[in-house]
Amino acid sequence: MKFQSNALTSKEMQERVDAYISQFKEGYFSPLSMMARMTEEVGELAREVNHHYGEKPKKSSEDDNSMEEELGDLLFVMLCFANSLDIDMTESFETVMNKFETRDKDRWTKLDYEEDLNND
Repeated sequence: MKFQSNALTSKEMQERVDAYISQFKEGYFSPLSMMARMTEEVGELAREVNHHYGEKPKKSSEDDNSMEEELGDLLFVMLCFANSLDIDMTESFETVMNKFETRDKDRWTKLDYEEDLNND
């Protein structure tokens, strides 16, 4: 997994999205419209995954969207949704990670790094 050293924090992303949306009279969409937009973006991501990993190749006439672009679209809508409901995504992330790191800490088989090192 590659990460940029100058990556934005979730707070910075939320602030940047808010600055963008705040320049328009319409502002944020309603929660119901936001949910519909998020569902639409998930569908577009699913289509890309299906084209890349599934049995349905793209037609030659179809745009060459990428999973990165579709994930970015989904992230934008999620940040809009969070902003519209005054939800701090950093707090949401910390809450969900705490849930997984405690409730699910023994749910899956952990890698044995020493064994993996010795097998290399």
